[in-house]
Amino acid sequence: MNENLTALVPELALLGAAVTGLLAGSWLPRRRQWIVAALAAAACAAGLTATAVTMATHGEQTVFSDTFAVDTATGAGRIIVLVALLLIIGMSTETVRGHRRETEYWVLLLLTGAGTLALIGANDLLMLFAAYLLAGIPAYALAAFAKDASGTEAALKYYLMGALLGTTMLAGVALLYGAGRATGYRGLAAALTDAPYGLVAVGLTGVLAGLLFKAGAVPAHFWVPDVTDGAPTPVAAYVTTLPKIGALIAAYRLLHQALPGSDVNWPLLLAVVAAVTMTLGNLAAFFQTSVKRLLAYSTISQVGYLLMAVSVATRTDLAQRSLLLYLAAYAVTNLGAFAVATELPDARTLSDYRGLARRRPGLAAVLVVCLLGLVGTPPTGVFLGKLEVFSATIDGGWTWLAALAVANTVASLFYYLRWLGPLFLTSDAAPAQAHAVQGRWSAATAYAAAALSLAVGVAAEPVLSLADGALLR
Repeated sequence: MNENLTALVPELALLGAAVTGLLAGSWLPRRRQWIVAALAAAACAAGLTATAVTMATHGEQTVFSDTFAVDTATGAGRIIVLVALLLIIGMSTETVRGHRRETEYWVLLLLTGAGTLALIGANDLLMLFAAYLLAGIPAYALAAFAKDASGTEAALKYYLMGALLGTTMLAGVALLYGAGRATGYRGLAAALTDAPYGLVAVGLTGVLAGLLFKAGAVPAHFWVPDVTDGAPTPVAAYVTTLPKIGALIAAYRLLHQALPGSDVNWPLLLAVVAAVTMTLGNLAAFFQTSVKRLLAYSTISQVGYLLMAVSVATRTDLAQRSLLLYLAAYAVTNLGAFAVATELPDARTLSDYRGLARRRPGLAAVLVVCLLGLVGTPPTGVFLGKLEVFSATIDGGWTWLAALAVANTVASLFYYLRWLGPLFLTSDAAPAQAHAVQGRWSAATAYAAAALSLAVGVAAEPVLSLADGALLR
């Protein structure tokens, strides 16, 4: 058993900061609670440093009886999650500053971030389920952080669906264990090829149900628009970004490592789920007038594109690099759009953004970059991410799915332009207070996210080389 704790420095940094912050917050006066936020940011920075050192020294390994893998996908996923956490901390600063439960907010964010990192490296079914719980339970509390009617309703829906599909996932874990007499992916890969087909199929469907809920894919997507609309905007940014990173990398690792030779036709299942998810998300976003609900349905459609790479996990060598590049580009681009929404708390509908280019040209420029980036417009990172995913899908034999994804990409331009159009109208129909800004931190986060979105697109080759590398078996 490899019990090398240094391999888990990013996860331990977040957990240690959460415990330290909770204890410190009990003694700090309310005006000093920002120290816990600084501690959270320092933990993310420490995790990024440790990840960079591990990847530079090629420290690939599995630890604690092969339950957690530290490899290329883990390293890239850690970087994406920790950078996203830093952006979420930045846009949350003014929202929770001086709040009587400010410390609890940062602690919950750190805990759910640690759960997401655990999902990324999970190499065992029990580890996968434990990570699912750690990533999910603090998120339910975050959704209800404001303790208002809409937030409470959103958190209740989030929790009930999470409990239902978490139970389904646990039942799937039990069935796969019964079929393969193992929980580790290496043992399952050897045993499931000769296991009863029906048992493996039902068990895998149960496990995937939990991961699809976490990602917000059809048919487990119903919570996404309600939670995004009812939760505080920084929390909405979190639930539409971080859980997807953890769930999709976890699904990719599970399918690639535990079921490469199974007779169960899971590639076709995921291809169909990807097709339905991207189409439903785009169609539902067409006539949304609420900014947050539009972004919620947008993120559902983005999950559909991301699932394309997962569906060809064992059919092409391009799947992993395309998935990781797209996740990196999507995370910063989506967070940039939410940072603008956070900076303009009174602009809740598309019409409230009328004339923003004249009053707040910097924020309007960020929206142009991020919304056109979500469409897949060069030179943003999502453009190259989509290009890589479409190429991997075609190489994996799903040409029909790539063609449908191109059609959905063109169609998505409609509802993003419905938001961008009012920015440049000079009419004073939108009240001036709709463009009142919240503070410097949200604006700085928006600019940083937009710059990162462009940087991922311009410097895609180093990002792709970072994402190349086999998963540990």
